[in-house]
Amino acid sequence: MTARTTRCTTAAKTRTSRLAAVAAIAVAGSMLLTACGDQTDGGSTKEGGTAASNAPLFSKLPADIQKAGVIKVGTDASYAPMEFTQDGKIVGVDPDIAAALSKQLGVKFEFTSGTFDGLITSLETGRQDIVMSSMTDNKKRQEGLDDNGKKIGKGVDFVDYFSSGVSLLVKKGNPQGVNSLDDLCGKTVAVQRGTIYEDTFKAQAEKCGSNKLTIQAFDTDAEAQTRVKAGGAVADLNDYPVAAYIAKTSGGGKDFEVVGNQTDVGLMGIAVSKEKTQLRDAIKEALDAAIKDGSYAEALKKWDVEDSAVKSATINAGK
Repeated sequence: MTARTTRCTTAAKTRTSRLAAVAAIAVAGSMLLTACGDQTDGGSTKEGGTAASNAPLFSKLPADIQKAGVIKVGTDASYAPMEFTQDGKIVGVDPDIAAALSKQLGVKFEFTSGTFDGLITSLETGRQDIVMSSMTDNKKRQEGLDDNGKKIGKGVDFVDYFSSGVSLLVKKGNPQGVNSLDDLCGKTVAVQRGTIYEDTFKAQAEKCGSNKLTIQAFDTDAEAQTRVKAGGAVADLNDYPVAAYIAKTSGGGKDFEVVGNQTDVGLMGIAVSKEKTQLRDAIKEALDAAIKDGSYAEALKKWDVEDSAVKSATINAGK
């Protein structure tokens, strides 16, 4: 269980480590480039080189992508260190991995930020070619199901590229003595709406029963962090790399701390429309090539998340 879901009113996300100044800003307010539902073009960022037919895997791409010279990427750039904005540019683990893929494929990866719960919809409408936003690969998303198992969409395929567990983020000093999900019963928590983390809190609320767990859901994780920092909630839930980065950098390391053990280790994937199998397979091959040549490892090392590396690319390996 790692990462997000969808947004604008149904989000789903989360994760890893970045620049201290950025994290501080993230807590003060969301750095996400605004867009809702099906995303806007404002604030897009391009990663990688120009279209190059002599790139190793250029010929593997669909003809329309070759012609355009661009793969349009939907993301929610409010999730340091995985993807966030700095000086008006989207940076982080995912953009750096995309740059490694770009060298193999010979086309640009153009990132546009929007709300998490609108990202899968952007694939269905064709507004984006892929989603790269710390999104957890799970059967629900693969099959287009809601929390009740009802079919609400076509589903997507995932090229799995990152592995992470989840951790609780609490106020520095852990004033409420929270060390596990069971310690949350009778308390209030904050979380990003539509994420797997919200699902985890909902499952815990059922376990708590009459000792009610109150869940406050927000459009962005930055808002959830702010709530915890202010004392209005006792904990937020995030992918471990993200939680660790926030704890290390926000307020110079004085705002938060990570508690308890890392749980629910799972895979994050690059989401692709089920109708675009050629693009999906080209990205998988590019990821394997980047793993082999070391550029993938370099991207993870830059952000201190080497422990989340996968050994090879897989498709729909999430549970």
